[in-house]
Amino acid sequence: MRTHVLTLALGALVASPLAAQPSGYVAAPSTRATAELSLTLADTAAQRAAGKAAIVRIDYGQPHLRGRTLHTGDLVPMGTVWRLGANAATILTTDVALTIGDKSVPAGRYIMQALPETAGWTLILQQETTGAAAVMLSAYDASKDFARIPLTATALTTPLESLSIAIIPGTGANANRGELRMGWGTVQLSAPFATR
Repeated sequence: MRTHVLTLALGALVASPLAAQPSGYVAAPSTRATAELSLTLADTAAQRAAGKAAIVRIDYGQPHLRGRTLHTGDLVPMGTVWRLGANAATILTTDVALTIGDKSVPAGRYIMQALPETAGWTLILQQETTGAAAVMLSAYDASKDFARIPLTATALTTPLESLSIAIIPGTGANANRGELRMGWGTVQLSAPFATR
């Protein structure tokens, strides 16, 4: 008899907290995403001496449209510098010197922002010197701009629900070149890059 009563009591204790829990997971309004390109030297002996591949990495907050439309209200308004993502700053980290568009970008860490305008979009790079894993942005300060790079915009026929950033490598004779590509909604933006 005691065993039976004890079993009923434990069953009641376990069932109560479970019934109070929400029924399933809920997606966050934005997530974190990473685009990463691993670079190796063409000379394998030099690569072995270097010990590891060089990395070009973009870490960004990935907002989702969730029924909203870009360039309305506060969702990437035209003519205003946008943090190029959600929450913490978008950070470009490169172990090698690059040319993005026509701008020389030494190895280091950079905050990426964008200026959307009807005449064209501009990628803005500012040097990031704190080394913090997550960098929160304050008000935009143009005096901190390291480079402004024009972006080529094309219209997408199928909208992208989530902001997507990719580092697309070249192939063959163009293996040291590629394309930095960003897209969200019906807009795709790109700039060529090359290692130096």
